[in-house]
Amino acid sequence: MKLATLQRQMRSWLIHADEDSARRLAGTARGGLHVYQNNYRSQLTGCLEQTFPRLRSFIGATAFQHAAVAHINRRPPQAWTLDAYGERFVDTLRLQFPDNPDLHELAWIEWAMTTAFVARDAAPVDSSMLAGVNWERARLVFTPSLALASVATNAAEIWIALENGEPAPEARMLATQEGIAIWRRGFGTRLRRLQQLELETLHKARGHRGFTALCALLAERLGEEAGVARAGAMLADWLANDMIIGVEQSAATPTNRRAA
Repeated sequence: MKLATLQRQMRSWLIHADEDSARRLAGTARGGLHVYQNNYRSQLTGCLEQTFPRLRSFIGATAFQHAAVAHINRRPPQAWTLDAYGERFVDTLRLQFPDNPDLHELAWIEWAMTTAFVARDAAPVDSSMLAGVNWERARLVFTPSLALASVATNAAEIWIALENGEPAPEARMLATQEGIAIWRRGFGTRLRRLQQLELETLHKARGHRGFTALCALLAERLGEEAGVARAGAMLADWLANDMIIGVEQSAATPTNRRAA
């Protein structure tokens, strides 16, 4: 048997427990094949447990195990590293728990925390470079670790309680949707709950809308004076929390954008 054929049949056995492959590989002596398959599934389950520890704690080990098995059956690893294996786990949770958006959102939070921690390094903007910025042509450049989402449940409240070792509150729907921002600051990841207006503003800013467009949006929603003041306050907050790594002019000339 050629090596490539052996590898394909072994992969088919590991992923699908394919009987034809098992027969070709080992005939009737399949004990060793079961050991390999158990190791394969145990490793993937362990990977998901390490990536989603708060979710596992919230739903319990048995329910998490069932979800992990379903995910392993649906989605064999595709990337070169197991660090990426949890990327589509939220899709499996939507199928396994269609009536529990809190679980979907809690899993999103944990995955965003994971990806933020390993995101590309980028130094925050040097505030001393901002004095010469023409804000009428300015575009903000955000840290690559920043992840944004709109949520309908108290998943953030659940995650915060579990992270602090406190009893998790019961899942509930929010009266109005809120936003979540997750990013890395220094050597730690941050989670912030946002009002929908700030979430919308951040989305537009990340979409390379100019700073004047953000001011116009806020002025439309809040009135001109309050909108401009709110834009300035948001900008100051984003800068203070290392969310911005540069300010570019509309002519695409960077004012400050340097890698860590």
